[in-house]
Amino acid sequence: MKFIRLLCFFTGLWMPFLGMGQKIAEISFDELVTSKFGYPVSLDLNAITHLPDSVLALMDVTSGKPIQVPFQIDNLNGRNIYWMIIPQPNKNHLSHLFELHRKSKKEKIEDFLALEATESTLIIKKNGEDLWQYNQGIAYPPEGIDSAYARSGFVHPMRTPDGKSLTRIQPSDHYHHYGLWNPWTRVTYKNELIDFWNLMEKQGTVRFANFINRTSGPVFADYKALHEHVVLKDRKVPEIAMTEVQGTRIFALENDNEYYLADISIVLNTTPDEPVVLKEYRYGSLGWRTTEKWDRYNSEVITSEGLDRKSADGSLARWCIVQGELDDEYGAVVMMSYPANFNHPEPLRIWPEDMYDRGDMYANFAPTKNRDWKLEPGKSYQLNYRFLVSSKKINPEEAEAAWMQFANKPKITIIKF
Repeated sequence: MKFIRLLCFFTGLWMPFLGMGQKIAEISFDELVTSKFGYPVSLDLNAITHLPDSVLALMDVTSGKPIQVPFQIDNLNGRNIYWMIIPQPNKNHLSHLFELHRKSKKEKIEDFLALEATESTLIIKKNGEDLWQYNQGIAYPPEGIDSAYARSGFVHPMRTPDGKSLTRIQPSDHYHHYGLWNPWTRVTYKNELIDFWNLMEKQGTVRFANFINRTSGPVFADYKALHEHVVLKDRKVPEIAMTEVQGTRIFALENDNEYYLADISIVLNTTPDEPVVLKEYRYGSLGWRTTEKWDRYNSEVITSEGLDRKSADGSLARWCIVQGELDDEYGAVVMMSYPANFNHPEPLRIWPEDMYDRGDMYANFAPTKNRDWKLEPGKSYQLNYRFLVSSKKINPEEAEAAWMQFANKPKITIIKF
């Protein structure tokens, strides 16, 4: 790090020629683990400066040659600055040094991560190509199927960077499966047992209520949606038992088209006066019904504990790889659980290899698979996940490094000028 700071003395001479003015701060940290995947870092910008972000520039001076780095501000919880760390897989224990400057001239950095909104969908795109589609509109089942299976507030398609869908909705074996979605199966509310998962029971459902936030930019594109967990059982008027703020933030590097990161947050709140108990059950929470192209012959499961599809169900895991062939291409997802999640490392629900004979794939972190979770009134409960979505096969060592980046924020040193 001392060597890097010496380089900064010389590189500082270049800053006026790059349109950089006053140096505001140096930001340094050491990587905890090396990885082939980039990842986001963030810090509280107000702790450094109260200047508007429109007059700021972030420079990577690690190599001695200053490189301007795209950054993005999140104003929802304070004023946090985010940027991406470009991977250096061939270097061990890499140190990073950045400088924050006041710009001497204005310039615009293009938003390569963008949102496209329609009446029923919100699509996150990278350089014009679809990555992730959230569906706020109601999706109805095929003609002749009970309309109780209709619902809103789910993700489909979740795509590989090459555009291949990794999700499936309304399969004939489970019309209530909706790509990537988040109901709970056994819930106690007002001394009643309610099923929000199996829609054909007509006890409860989850519905989209509104968007809280939608953002695009050069580092991430995201949204936060308000969901209502609604009791239908013995009600003339549906009753809201619990609300959920579900957010997805997509991070990507503009010039790397092999993967992206999807950070998914789920915040649960009960009504002001009534507790909710999410009862122990073998599945529930963030479910993923995978593409119909995957079966037991062309796909695989690998968990953080080294288990495969034969033995993964019911095991505890920090992360889980689900991957396989997609015609002539490939798709892989590393599902990662954050250490602060309830019941982490979390139990898995993985369908057996002989599911419907061909071995259809379903994967799910199920935090209430082996214990109840009581949600008290007046409190918020949060789950955080990261999906690393790739068009290339991922091995366990790569998955472990990616989880370490997700689970452990680097210790950042800031020197203000």
